[in-house]
Amino acid sequence: MKKSNVLVTASGGIVAQGIIKCLNIANKQKKSDLSYKIISTDISAKAPGLYRTDEGILVPSVTAPNYLNFIMKTCIEKKIKAIFIGSDEELLPLTMASQEIERKTGAIVLSNPIDVVSKAGDKWKTFEYLKEKGLPCADSSLPQDQDRFLKEHGFPIVVKPREGHGSLHFYIVYNNKELESAENAIRNEGWRPLLQEYLKGDDSEFTTGVTISHDGKVMSSIAMSKTLKSGQTYKAFIDSYKGVRRSAEQVAVKIGAVGAINIQSKMINGKPKIFEINARFSATSPLRAVAGINEPDIVYRNLILGENIKKREYRKLVCMRYWNEVYVPYSTYKKVVHDKKVTCSDSFIPDYF
Repeated sequence: MKKSNVLVTASGGIVAQGIIKCLNIANKQKKSDLSYKIISTDISAKAPGLYRTDEGILVPSVTAPNYLNFIMKTCIEKKIKAIFIGSDEELLPLTMASQEIERKTGAIVLSNPIDVVSKAGDKWKTFEYLKEKGLPCADSSLPQDQDRFLKEHGFPIVVKPREGHGSLHFYIVYNNKELESAENAIRNEGWRPLLQEYLKGDDSEFTTGVTISHDGKVMSSIAMSKTLKSGQTYKAFIDSYKGVRRSAEQVAVKIGAVGAINIQSKMINGKPKIFEINARFSATSPLRAVAGINEPDIVYRNLILGENIKKREYRKLVCMRYWNEVYVPYSTYKKVVHDKKVTCSDSFIPDYF
């Protein structure tokens, strides 16, 4: 059995935990002679992912001057072959440093090209790109052009940060007073507001995951209709949704994605209309893996091992998410706080649901 040491960052968050679940699924399925040794990182000893992987390591904040050196030192010491980025905050810095990391440590950052990450990380740039390419997308506007935008669309409209993620500072506004309040709230966080047309239909929102090979070919795509709670997928219907998948595949290829990319859309008049792109692994990755499309495993096998992969079929499922708990002995937690690391954790998850 070949062991591949991989690093998953930000293991306190839902994206990283999804990646960890996918890698564990791949290990348990044992479909080949490859298995993953998972080393996770986080800035806090209260990150559950630290205790559910082979090793957990406390790291400086991504804004700390020694963050990158710490990550590279860890890659060398732990003989890391690939880095899975588990948070939006680390996505751009680690992608920008990917060549330096590979040169100094040999570890490959499993991220899209920097121009793709940059486009997707700025919702205004995303809109400009989609519009330029003639791809169906939600109409958007900067605040300085809001009079024209409101005249064309009227209320309600969506106001959100150009740089935001999840539901953080996402507003549906119904009048000028609410619009001004939303814009000010976003600016007070140091972000820039974006206006977007309100796409009706709470039951027509889709998230589609696409993986693109190193030579620009679609390896997999999987779509699900979703219900949100606090900005995250709460219920999901995983079905074929061929039209939604075709649209997402087209966008992924045209934008120049390599690896995993996630396309958010709503069905309007029978056609998917894109309103957001995330150039990273999705928090719904484990749902996709259970259905048969294990995106972290697919991307690793292609970009690291050079395998040619094409997976088009998957199970049709209904997913209902719920709260669960990880328990850690207090002595273990205190040791992690002191030692800044944990190996072979004695955490546990009771089988009580």
